[in-house]
Order: sequence, then C-alpha cells, then structure tokens
Amino acid sequence: MHAVWQVGAERVEVREVAMPSPGPGEVLVRLAVSALCGSELEGYRRERQGANGGHEAAGVVVAVGAGCSHLRPGDRVGISAVQGCGACAHCAQGHYTYCERHRVLTGLHAEYAVSRELGCHALPADVPWEAGVLLTGDGLGVPYHVSRRLGERTRPGTVVAVFGAGPVGLGNVLVQARLGARVAAVDISPYRLSLARALGATWAVPVQAGGGLEAEGAAALAAAVRAACGGAPDVCLECAGRQPTLFAALEAVRTGGTVVCVGEQGAAPISPSAHLIRRDITLMGSWFTHFSEYPAMLDLYRSGWPVADLVTHRYALDDAPEAFAAFAAGRTGKTLLCPWPAELSGMAGGAPSPGPRAANGAG
Repeated sequence: MHAVWQVGAERVEVREVAMPSPGPGEVLVRLAVSALCGSELEGYRRERQGANGGHEAAGVVVAVGAGCSHLRPGDRVGISAVQGCGACAHCAQGHYTYCERHRVLTGLHAEYAVSRELGCHALPADVPWEAGVLLTGDGLGVPYHVSRRLGERTRPGTVVAVFGAGPVGLGNVLVQARLGARVAAVDISPYRLSLARALGATWAVPVQAGGGLEAEGAAALAAAVRAACGGAPDVCLECAGRQPTLFAALEAVRTGGTVVCVGEQGAAPISPSAHLIRRDITLMGSWFTHFSEYPAMLDLYRSGWPVADLVTHRYALDDAPEAFAAFAAGRTGKTLLCPWPAELSGMAGGAPSPGPRAANGAG
C-alpha cells in the first residue's frame, strides 16, 4: 500500500509500505481521508525526520481482529488519535487523554491503517467524510474541548482573542463565534485572516512578518489586539505554539481574564507574579478532546454548525508533497489527503466532496 513519509528539510515522499493487519482488539480501516495538522510541521521542517505524522483520519472498516465486538467490516468510522487502555476509570468515562497508558496513533496518511477498536467513532451515513474527520479529530475536537474547559468563562458577548489562525485556531474561531463570543483572529497570513472572518471572527488583526511575532514585539502585538477589540479581551487562546504569542496573550488579556495554551510548545519563562498573580490571570492548558465529547459535537454538526467550512483544500495522497508545501506556507485552511482519487466526489458514504483542485497547484 502507499503511505506518506516525511524525509526532513521540507521533503515528503509517498512510499510503498507493507499492508498492516489487525491484532486482538484492533480493526483494519481503508482510509477515505486524512487531515494535515499544524503539529506535523515541526517534523516537516526538521533537517532529518523519518515519520508519518498523520493522526486525523476516517474510513471504512475492512477487517477486525480477535475480540472485537462493536465494529464489523463495512462500518464507517473516524479514528481518534489518542486511544486509552480501555481498563482504567478514565477510559470508562471516555477520557482517554487522562489515561496513564494512553497512546497516540500516527501513520494515518496512508491507504490503510490499524486502530484499536475502542479508538474508533461510528460515523453515521449522513456525515460526509470531510466533516467526520473533523468531528473525530483535531479539527473540531480540539476547539470544542477548549470551550468545555472554559465553561462559563465564555458566553454571548465575551471577547475572545485567538492568537494563530492555523487550522486549530480557525476551529476555535468557529466554535467561539457559534457560542456567541466576539472573536479577534490574530495571524501573519492574510489568507487565513480572511478565512477567520468567513468563519465568524469580528476582527482580524494582522501580524507583521519579522516584527510582531518577535519576543520584543509582544507588547506591540498585545496593544494592537486591544485596539482592534476596543479594550482588553476577556479570554485569549494561544494557538500558534510560540513564546511571543503566549506573552502577547498574557499581556493583552484583561485583568481577571483567562489565557488558554492550545498550541504545543516548549518551556517558556513565565513569571507567576508578573504574568498571573498581580492581575488575577487564569492560565490553563487544553489538550486534544475527550472521546466522550463526540456525541455532543455530532449534535452540533446536525444542528447546522458548518464544520466542513474549515476545509479549503483536498489533495490525492500522491500529491502530499504539494499539500504539505501549501499548508506550511499558510496558503490553506484545513487540508485533506484522499488516498483514493477516484472517490474525490460524493458526500456521505463516499469520499469528500470536490474541492478547489484546480487551485491547489497554486496553493
């Protein structure tokens, strides 16, 4: 079968690899679609890599291993990247991210993949692949979980600044706007800021290349956000995974407000006194989504939430190098790989609906 391989130094190849087979408690899925995630870009840009970082996918079960009791060949499923052990108290509640023995499933940019049965969400026939992969993965799952973490901190009229309008940031724009918040999207890409506007952002705050994203520019960026919003935001979501935007979020948020770390990043020199204590700032983290949150997200999709609007580009698996290049350059929103080009048409029960393929070559 064919699968994507990140070589390093922004090089991607599509290689012939061995077909996997399901073990006990596992299923083999013929993948209809996988989605690129911003977390893959670190490895993409690394001088040497050697991995298939895909962790958002949906498809059809074609074989089941011993002990599987819920799924059978022909079932449509979305695959959760974080999969629990299935035996602890956290797993019993569908909180796989809290399971001490959880694993993160990768390798999903491929024609086939093996997943634990307990890590698969059933996709009803009325949910197209392009929506299903977002409902069961990072696309909607991450921002929906952020909204649950925030709880009553956001309500209609709350001002929320989203720092970083990549796919996860755009998802947070959509979710917060649908919940009634007034949203400011902050990003370096004019294209992604226009997407944020289309998804419900009230304000679009451009960041100058080589300026506002530098550490010494955090104060200027915070001031720009406050000026755009007509005051300090109630909540700031750091979705870029960069120190300067984290510090800008901490400075921009109102006294008594909340900052949520969503984008993965390394150590940052936070001053508890200066950044948090003296302004009563709440700083929290939010990682992935609980497996048990899927039914609520499915209900929101069926109620009319335009989840699939996050998707802007769809590529055949063989065009993965082109897809990663456009994605890394900030010229796309959520980007999908479709392993079976003949199935690029169709909605529920098929592959994703036709996208801007004519435009893909130009990004």
